[in-house]
Amino acid sequence: MKLIIQIPCLNEAETLEIALNDLPKHIDGIDEIEILIINDGSVDNTVEVARNWGVNHIVSFTKNKGLAKGFMAGIDACLRNGADIIVNTDADNQYCGDDIEKLVRPILDKKADVVIGERPIDATEHFSPLKKKLQHFGSYVVRVASKTDIPDAPSGFRAFSRDAAMHLNVMNNYTYTLETIVQAGRTSMAITSVPIRTNGELRKSRLFHSMFGYVKRSMLTIVRAFMMYRPLTFFSILGLIPFTIGFAVAVRFLIYFVSGAGNGHIQSLVLSSTLMLLGFVTFVMGMQADLIANNRKLLEDIQYRVRRLDYNEEAREALKEAEEAASDNPGTYNDE
Repeated sequence: MKLIIQIPCLNEAETLEIALNDLPKHIDGIDEIEILIINDGSVDNTVEVARNWGVNHIVSFTKNKGLAKGFMAGIDACLRNGADIIVNTDADNQYCGDDIEKLVRPILDKKADVVIGERPIDATEHFSPLKKKLQHFGSYVVRVASKTDIPDAPSGFRAFSRDAAMHLNVMNNYTYTLETIVQAGRTSMAITSVPIRTNGELRKSRLFHSMFGYVKRSMLTIVRAFMMYRPLTFFSILGLIPFTIGFAVAVRFLIYFVSGAGNGHIQSLVLSSTLMLLGFVTFVMGMQADLIANNRKLLEDIQYRVRRLDYNEEAREALKEAEEAASDNPGTYNDE
């Protein structure tokens, strides 16, 4: 059983070694633990720090591509290097490395495919009161959208089984945290959370520059994910609003018409017809989107089967090359 811990990095030379030193060296039930670094266009000596420390794999981008693309590139590299379980953590040592055992335990026990680390948000001192409330609210919205009970949706401290990782698809360029939970919930993956600890803040978050920007982009990510996985429900609710208003206006017109005062309210009839037509067209859009969503499910199933063939072959080749390299020149190697 191989565990690969992946760490997305963007100019993390000052904190990376601290995070690496905090990672576990042994976990019961795990035969191998390897470390993979995603260098997302760093301009400092992040890669040099990683190499000097002795990480097993390095994935490098020459230009910054964002957290979501870096995450998926790491998942791809982990699968190609034969990972049975993948843990994602941060390079700023936000999460306690010893809690990785808590993350992987439900997967080892065959109780879950995706495990999210639940931070003690209310007890985190460097979170402002506003940020704490927004974290709770955002997690509530994700729970509703995904039909899961994950209490800390923005947490980047999470573990994936090999099978779950092969199902992942992240469409947005901002972050993977919210979309992957909605996807897991809507595709009936076994997902759970475990309480974890956090360390003191070593640097400010680089994911957002303002609270308003974070909230705006997070809500757009949630809405987009909901549209992708529940399009008929989304457009039905959206279309029901103008249709209901139009219907109410039509009833008002009929009341005036029956009482003999309908000639002065023709504009109400026009407004009612427009709103009800808008609601009906929106519902039809939902039906079309639902058909497209069903087609996407078929494509995702094909993608999953192709990935299984691809990654299994890659794993066999990687294992063969690693064995040959170990026999000729024992030590670690880097993938860039």
